Amino acid sequence: MLKVNIVAAGKIKEKYLTAGINEFLKRLTPFAQVKVLEINEEKMKDNPSEAEKQQTLTAEGERLLKLVPNGSYLIVLDVYGKELSSEELSAKIDDLTVQGVSSITFLIGGAFGLSPEVRKAADLKLSFSKMTFTHQMVRLLLVEQIYRAFKISRGEKYHW
Repeated sequence: MLKVNIVAAGKIKEKYLTAGINEFLKRLTPFAQVKVLEINEEKMKDNPSEAEKQQTLTAEGERLLKLVPNGSYLIVLDVYGKELSSEELSAKIDDLTVQGVSSITFLIGGAFGLSPEVRKAADLKLSFSKMTFTHQMVRLLLVEQIYRAFKISRGEKYHW
């Protein structure tokens, strides 16, 4: 069974997001072993210099990358990444499994973005939209899209 890891900076604080995420994690159990790994976000000073901002992003990025299992295909959610349709994401996951990939990790950075090191480590940089979402909201969107990808792959209907 495919292992899917979600590595994220920050805890989910809103109950409605937690409820939605938990619902999709439950729905994913027949399709994959899904594990959510969280770190606390790095604290950013008020009005940081560019150097302080980069230092904070680097520290957070190092902690995030430590949670990525060795050999896992790393998909980093990045506003500057490639936009895929739900069908294209499904096909990508299918292609990876056909190639023998047994672990996929999705990484969500914190409120201040991603370090260059995290972007460089990515096998794929994925953007959900040109719009800006909170990193907490992105986690809900991500688990829903992973679930949708498995349903599409199996030719099953999926509508809300």
